[in-house]
Amino acid sequence: MPRMLIRVSAEVSDEMLAPFPHLTPTVQVRQTMLTGAVRDQGELQGILNYLAGLGVGIVEVVTFPDDV
Repeated sequence: MPRMLIRVSAEVSDEMLAPFPHLTPTVQVRQTMLTGAVRDQGELQGILNYLAGLGVGIVEVVTFPDDV
């Protein structure tokens, strides 16, 4: 499974991420970096749709190479 970084324009709480326990949030000022393994494009789209439904803006999505 590829590891992903999803940076969003909000401070996201652990409770908001309850449906995705495999994502680790790192909260910064007015942003959160979510990192973790994402199974496939369908799961990534589900995460992005969920965050958008909460009104959280997506700043960037990065895929890490398998060897990192």
